Amino acid sequence: MLQLTHIDAAGDAQMVDVTAKQVTHRIAVAESYIEMKPETLQLIVEGGHKKGDVLAVARIAGIQAAKRCSDLIPLCHPLMLTSVKVHLQPQLEFNRVLVTATCKLGGQTGVEMEALTAASVAALTIYDMCKAVDKDMVIGGVRVLEKSGGKSGHYIADQQA
Repeated sequence: MLQLTHIDAAGDAQMVDVTAKQVTHRIAVAESYIEMKPETLQLIVEGGHKKGDVLAVARIAGIQAAKRCSDLIPLCHPLMLTSVKVHLQPQLEFNRVLVTATCKLGGQTGVEMEALTAASVAALTIYDMCKAVDKDMVIGGVRVLEKSGGKSGHYIADQQA
């Protein structure tokens, strides 16, 4: 029977005890996207936004968010990340920016939440920077694409766009 690890025998929320877990090399990759009007995407791609380089700001925001994940999500362990990469790919054919975040560390717990947080906050930052010209933007597709390390092994998501 599957059990939630963040709930103890009494049904109370708990931070998972990872003391006895082995330190392993862990990686997680997550994605999100933000859809927008073609004119908004063009403005971003051409660097014509009056607030500056939208993608550069979103990349930094995503990296910072991964580093602060445990401050945002109550039961997450504070982690010593060794690498955070945020890639933003304008997809003109879909009128969106695809965000991919990769987090790494050597540790006792996974980095999925950090990667998901990075991908989400990068998309939110694009929304924040562009909301004055496009209030109809939609953020979606937030998911883990891949994770490795730890006892649950290697996971790769089913392909979907």
